Amino acid sequence: MSVVDTIKEQIENNAILLYMKGTPRFPQCGFSSRAVEAIMSCGERFAFVNILENQDIRAELPKYANWPTFPQLWINGELVGGCDIICEMAESGELKEMIQAAAKDAEA
Repeated sequence: MSVVDTIKEQIENNAILLYMKGTPRFPQCGFSSRAVEAIMSCGERFAFVNILENQDIRAELPKYANWPTFPQLWINGELVGGCDIICEMAESGELKEMIQAAAKDAEA
């Protein structure tokens, strides 16, 4: 399986997916930390990929997503954005609505 196939599979199989540096419990950069905090405040479970442990995904995902930085939040197969967008959406309440809807759809 190619790296791009792995990325596609991860995105397809997880309604809420965060590509980040580190883990939710131990983020390895401030942007990932802020993104995790915003997502966790929505109260739903989410999947994550630690790009520091997978250099191939770290190299290929920016090309695949046409988004150069990390973290990257994907909801229902669509790229939502990075840290700034995640935090802005959290402040407006839009992130919680999106995440809760995605979690509900995933359960069904």
